[in-house]
Amino acid sequence: MPLLQYRCPLCGKKFEELTRAEAPNPPCPDCGGETVRDYQGKVYTEAKKKTCTHNCATCSGCK
Repeated sequence: MPLLQYRCPLCGKKFEELTRAEAPNPPCPDCGGETVRDYQGKVYTEAKKKTCTHNCATCSGCK
């Protein structure tokens, strides 16, 4: 599950919530108003890390 960023247009509160991407937007924790996704800043996901195959001829090398 990704950590998604939300913003409340009513009170301006910005917050993050660990939720499924297809889930409805959560209510604002301060005023209870409807929120919108905020796409500014980093987005963290549980993506798999790339592992090295030690075959530098097939990739750009270890960094």
